[in-house]
Parts: sequence; structure tokens; C-alpha cells
Amino acid sequence: MRYPKNGKFGEFGGKYIPETLVPAIEELEENYLKFKDDKKFKTELNYYLKVYAGRPTPLYYAKNLSEKIGGA
Repeated sequence: MRYPKNGKFGEFGGKYIPETLVPAIEELEENYLKFKDDKKFKTELNYYLKVYAGRPTPLYYAKNLSEKIGGA
């Protein structure tokens, strides 16, 4: 989804952030747009999304717990 250049509430939303964060978010967006098609960037981003940013993250097999409750 693209939002209007002013970033404020288009038909389906937009950016709603504290004014003090606007420069940082604009810098982040500028750099993301600059590097989003770079293969090395995508590989690194996917790594961090997998390892640090919620599902899907690797799950730990809790062998002892699984045995105690009769399987996972």
C-alpha cells in the first residue's frame, strides 16, 4: 500500500506518529526505498525478521516437556 506523500490518513490509513519521530521515519523510509531491491540487504533483512521479529522464528523443541505431557 502506498500512502499520500504527506503521509497522513489516506483511504486505508497512513502514518500516524509523533512529530518528534517524523525525521527518523523519513530517513528510514528514504534508505529502505534506496536499498529494498539490493540482494544483500534483502538477505540481511530476512535474517533479522526471522531471528528477531516475531513469527516465523525458530521454535525450541522442549524434549522433556513434550515427554511429560505425552507429545508435542
